[in-house]
Amino acid sequence: MCSADSIHRYRFSCAACIHLLLVGLIFSGTTHTVAEDLSSRIQPLIDAFDGEVGVMVKQLETGETFEYSSTVPMPTASLIKLPIMIATYKAIDSGKLDLAQKITLKAEDKVPGSGILAEHFSDGTSLPLKDAIHLMIVYSDNTATNLVIDQVGLPRTTEVMKELGCDETVLNSKVFRRDTSILPERSKKYGLGSTTAKEMVSLLEKLQAGQLLSKQASKQMLAHLRACNDKTKFSRLLPPEIVVAHKTGSVSDSRTDAGIIESPGGPIALCVLTTNIADRSWNDDNAAELLCSNIAKAAYDYFNSDSTGEPKGPKSLKSGDSGLLVEALQRTLNARLKSKREIGVDGDFGSETESAVKEFQRQEKLEETGKVGSETWASLGPLVEDKPAPDPAEFNSVVIEKEPVEDLSEPPVTTCKAWVIGDSKSGNTLWGFHEDDIRDIASTTKMMTAYLVLNYAEEHPEVMDEIVEFSERADNTGGSTAGVRVGEKIAVRELLYGLMLPSGNDASVALAEHFGTRLVELDQQDNQDAYDNFIDAMNKMAKKLNMTNSSFKNPNGLPEDGHQSTASDLLKLAYQAMQIPTFRDYVATAQHGCTVTGPGGYTRNLAWKNTNRLLRREGYDGIKTGTTNAAGACLVSLGTRDGDSLIVVILGATSSDGRYVDARNLYRWAWQQLDSDSGEGN
Repeated sequence: MCSADSIHRYRFSCAACIHLLLVGLIFSGTTHTVAEDLSSRIQPLIDAFDGEVGVMVKQLETGETFEYSSTVPMPTASLIKLPIMIATYKAIDSGKLDLAQKITLKAEDKVPGSGILAEHFSDGTSLPLKDAIHLMIVYSDNTATNLVIDQVGLPRTTEVMKELGCDETVLNSKVFRRDTSILPERSKKYGLGSTTAKEMVSLLEKLQAGQLLSKQASKQMLAHLRACNDKTKFSRLLPPEIVVAHKTGSVSDSRTDAGIIESPGGPIALCVLTTNIADRSWNDDNAAELLCSNIAKAAYDYFNSDSTGEPKGPKSLKSGDSGLLVEALQRTLNARLKSKREIGVDGDFGSETESAVKEFQRQEKLEETGKVGSETWASLGPLVEDKPAPDPAEFNSVVIEKEPVEDLSEPPVTTCKAWVIGDSKSGNTLWGFHEDDIRDIASTTKMMTAYLVLNYAEEHPEVMDEIVEFSERADNTGGSTAGVRVGEKIAVRELLYGLMLPSGNDASVALAEHFGTRLVELDQQDNQDAYDNFIDAMNKMAKKLNMTNSSFKNPNGLPEDGHQSTASDLLKLAYQAMQIPTFRDYVATAQHGCTVTGPGGYTRNLAWKNTNRLLRREGYDGIKTGTTNAAGACLVSLGTRDGDSLIVVILGATSSDGRYVDARNLYRWAWQQLDSDSGEGN
């Protein structure tokens, strides 16, 4: 029998409920139900998702609820910053902290990842606690988060959550400071923090009702959440005027969002947690982020449609409301009022807007309420948008000229911004598309990192057995990771697997620090540290390989001004690197495990899987994937069929799936061309 927390809940008639009580299918403590239609909208989304999911959706006025694995603890990523904010405001309510108290930013406070403090603010900058909280929620600023944690105390967030009945909502450490962990085992399992979908919705429900803390604190916290600038999850598919008060989180294998959709049909609290996800890309169409947006859209549509499934009538606006729809109302009032009165367009429905609404209602001989309902909307006519759409009749009369029919001898249509196909035996370019355009290249950068190390090892094979001790800088590097921690030791030959299979950004930094001084002549080191010397060596090698449009700023491909290359240059690099047998072996390896040794002598096993999905298919033997928002989805690969071996470089594909489709279509077309050329020669 299912437990009360995992059973799918449905809306039943009273008679049906009585019947179910008799057969024991409704359990004590279950006081809310979910409509079958809502379950039928959300459950298929969950079933189709490749990864673990925890979901709870609750309409806060009716109590109607959907739950799936809602009590299963999962990683929070940056979603834990919502409980940190709650703990901080509790301390403010009790007088232990003050929103106006100043915090001084020090160099040692700065950590990588999301946010703006570390990169754009100078050491010694002083800011009030309120601003640090705002940066933590709005920009998910990691440095600001640690500053807030320092004020409230690291253990306090977990203590406050327990006081609120949220035992699984736990903060393990400061951000990018695993050395501060107060719960090492939970850190290992969950990373920064953990929670359940049910506990997050419980917090949101109390926050919406003003019952979590004081009314003033609740109002301030909701304002922070409404300003969250991450639109990739819950907000993505909702109407633009709909306000979502939420906090998101993203790490490689977990994407999360929790918040309140302030919908016309009433507030909807929801939380989506994912972990162990198959799609770990950082594209806009990441499967976990799309799951979050589709669940939010399904909940919004269900709770904002009538019994026939049609959307409910126009939203009623009144004093105190805010958002894009209020902005549109204000612009429209300015256009429709005969007095030519101008009110501010700021998205806040205050006394000025209410007065203008009353004036318009008097003008149109409507009931003078100061509220905007269906009659007032009808009298206002089409809303005046910030960027007005053209007249429908004029727009519909435009004839769109069609392009000529496709030439089947031409290369296939691709999603990517640039590609090149080269002969793997000579390195010569065979075909290309925007192959010389300078672009971000993401983790395909690591081909150069590995090539430098393995090229050096060709003459100094003993270095493969050297031991690398992970530095704090390596461990704190954001993005995809090999999972080695500060102070742990690993052989170079093993760490190269961590670089090329899971695309470890941390591994790239550790290798750069280990080899940098050996790859640059002593008189050219210019008093730099080993890491900077390694970057110099990357650029020196690029020149040697005639990669004329390439510039390297780091060893991993994380976005950085000036870190760019071209498809043609990456072809040159891939060809040269594949001449080294050990490089070929690394990039053709589907998975690899090893053991690291930690401080004090403990050992720990690591298991890495190659991010290159082409390796699952016969005929493909590497080489490197790469994904960032700036670069899109990238892939450098090698494929062989009937003796023809090709290197295909894909840059700027629209999705992780798209890069593989592009690559296989290009291989198929190229092999057909080679077969055709071979046939013509006989």
